[in-house]
Amino acid sequence: MQRVIQRTATARRQALKKSQKAHERQELLERVSIRRARKDFGNALSSQFQAARKNRWEDWEKGPLAPMRDSGLQRTTYGGQEASILHPPRLPKQEQRRHVLFAEGDRVCVVRGRDEGKINVIQQVNRDSETVLIKEINMADVIIPEWAKDRMGHAGDTQPQPFPVSFDDIRHVIPLEDTKTGKLQNVVVQHAYAAGPYHDRGEHSKLPKYTRYVSGLDIEIPWPLEDEPVITDGDMDTTRMAVEVSTFTPTLEQPPMPSTVIDELRNKYSRFRTRHDPEYLREKMREDYRKEYRNTVSMMTPQTDAKNMRIARLAEARKANFDAEGNGILSPDAINFINSHLQNATKTKKSKSKQAA
Repeated sequence: MQRVIQRTATARRQALKKSQKAHERQELLERVSIRRARKDFGNALSSQFQAARKNRWEDWEKGPLAPMRDSGLQRTTYGGQEASILHPPRLPKQEQRRHVLFAEGDRVCVVRGRDEGKINVIQQVNRDSETVLIKEINMADVIIPEWAKDRMGHAGDTQPQPFPVSFDDIRHVIPLEDTKTGKLQNVVVQHAYAAGPYHDRGEHSKLPKYTRYVSGLDIEIPWPLEDEPVITDGDMDTTRMAVEVSTFTPTLEQPPMPSTVIDELRNKYSRFRTRHDPEYLREKMREDYRKEYRNTVSMMTPQTDAKNMRIARLAEARKANFDAEGNGILSPDAINFINSHLQNATKTKKSKSKQAA
């Protein structure tokens, strides 16, 4: 029985170590993929900037002889941006913010960039990359690939799209009452923080459960209102009346499921199994008893008797080297050696003190 318990504990430890190693391996792969994606995104931006600088320098240097880039094969896509820039890579977990203070439907003001000072509504929030898409803000033409034209039903080669804006480049805009005039006016919130109370949101809600406040004033910034989704029953949906019909009544006489179900989940004699059949446990206990009996009872032969006597003499010899308190007893030779060493050390010390005097 002890062997069964020991094997089960060992199997649990091995499974825990295996899961921990798998988790560490997954984290390493995730960090590598994030680093690679951020590098590719930076290279794409850098290549576009370098190409734009090169073209601008060539236009300035050649003047009227500069090539016409808005003609030929690039006539319909000139000035367009690649769609890959619309999806910035996500940040590592240790660099992400704990509380996201922006949600879809918030009115925000851009405080940095070419659209500085413009106010509009957030259309989409990307918590992984900490960016937002704002309606009609940071617009640019995106090149549509050939395979996407049929799906989108778009005839042109480009389409205007809002590009992502970082959380650091936007601020909340909320209506506050002026203390002098008593009228509501839009105020740009420079600093905000998240705290309690923590509300219970519905299952359909995408809003966080914490509350937003204006720093210094402690004025709550309300979350935007959400429309509850309209759920309609389909032809294949189960009605609520059919779900609420009780088909099983548990009793104390029989378990809720047969005991043989565990055999389908785990092998009957697996070492990873924590519960075994009574017959299996009784057989294991008999094996333990037989092993213990074989260890305690020895065969009466001259060889085993001589071996036992030799073991007993060695045990008595080891026991004679210790006193009643369990401390080791020194032999006479060891005591004489220690005394002679102490006497020599005392003579040497006295001779040194006389020389110093």
